[in-house]
This record gives sequence, structure tokens and C-alpha cells, in this order.
Amino acid sequence: MCQLLGMNCNTPTDIIFSFEGFRRRGGLTDEHSDGWGIAFFEGEGCRLFLDYLPSISSPVADLVRAYPIKSTNVIAHIRKATQGQINLANTHPFGRELWGQYWIFAHNGNLSDLPSLEQGRFLPVGSTDSEHAYCWILNQLAERFQSPPSFAALRDTLKELSSTLAQHGTFNFLLSNGQVMFAHCSTKLHYLVRQAPFCHAHLSDTDLAVDFSRETQPSDRVAMIATEPLTDNENWTAMQSGQLIMLIDGTIQP
Repeated sequence: MCQLLGMNCNTPTDIIFSFEGFRRRGGLTDEHSDGWGIAFFEGEGCRLFLDYLPSISSPVADLVRAYPIKSTNVIAHIRKATQGQINLANTHPFGRELWGQYWIFAHNGNLSDLPSLEQGRFLPVGSTDSEHAYCWILNQLAERFQSPPSFAALRDTLKELSSTLAQHGTFNFLLSNGQVMFAHCSTKLHYLVRQAPFCHAHLSDTDLAVDFSRETQPSDRVAMIATEPLTDNENWTAMQSGQLIMLIDGTIQP
């Protein structure tokens, strides 16, 4: 299946170090070679880069690797196709507008017999189960809330909707509007919070390390989420099946 990568932090931060390890899983250290994408929130705007080529050999990935875009919320995805052709329309992350906000979504898993979208405003462009599920979630949110709800109310609703969709298969996902990030685990998802005192980190997929104490300020706080841990010398926490967490400013909210 696919793999997910997310970053949520309290100050704009680049993701180059983590992306260097993650992109190698797209055709070099792992089999996820059916396309990739990454979204960076900047204020109310969002930069979205997609390519149907493997991330390890994609010129677009080379651009992202060389361009230190700083963001407080980032979602990335490398694809191992289970449904839908290998093309841009089926490449994650997906983005839509809801309540005058960009919402970005990426999914790892495989779903079948999904609820109908006939009565909803949101429809998929491509042919994946992932985009169908994303549109169903947005339709449910738009129907229940005429304006943006509180983050706590949104979390409770997403937990309910995620539980419904998880009955149709494997449903690991990341969702963000640039202010808050939600992560749902169906089978496999890990997280890590980097904060003072910062230390060295070493990537699992290549011999590359960084001393974050030299790259950060004492007040910085960065939460990373990944399908599989990206580093081999840090303590990643495995999420439980059915768990949904909400992150704001690099902190997992109670």
C-alpha cells in the first residue's frame, strides 16, 4: 500500500531532511513507485506538487528537495496503486475548498463498497477509493456544519466518519487546513514530537543525519507523522487501530 508523511509545527519549518528519507521509499528502499505528492500550507494558500513518476526519480521531487519551503503544515504521500490508473488525477494529496479554506487529504489503504456521493457537492476527479472517501467526508462535513466548527467538534465528527469508512477496509489518513492536522490510524501510523532539548537524528533509508540543536530555536516544536518511522535513533510512537489525533502548533491536543 501507500505511505504517508505529515509535519505540524509551531513555526514555519522546512521538511527537507525527512523528505530525503521519505522519497527514497518511492522506488529505491521500498516499492511505492506509482506516483507521489506533497502539499505545503503558507498562510491561507497551499503549494501542491504532484507527479505520477516514482519519487526517487521524479524531477519534481528534485525541485522540492532543493527548495527549502517553510511551512507549519505539510502532507506528503507516495503511492502503491491498489485502485485507479497511475496518473495525475489519482495522485495524492487531494485538495478541495470547504468553508473558504483549503483542505488537503492523503490516504493509505484500500476501501470497497463506499457510500454513494450522489447527493453531495464534492465529487472525485480520478478513480481511486481514496478520493471517493475524501469527497464523502467533505460532503458529510458540509451537510452538518454550515460554517467552520470548533476544532474539537470537527475532531469528534471526523472520528465518527473515520469509524464508518474503516468498516469498508483500511483507512489511514492525514487531513489538514493549514491550522490543524488530523491523523487517523487504521493499521499503521507513527508520530514523533521534536522539542527542546533537540538532538541528532539519523534517517533509516540513507546514511544522513542532522543535529537539530543547531537548526532550531529552544521554543520550536515539530510533530512528525509517518507510516513507518523515518529515523532509526528516535522514539516514535505507534498509533493504535481506530485512533484519531489532532495536532496544533506541534502539539497533540488532549
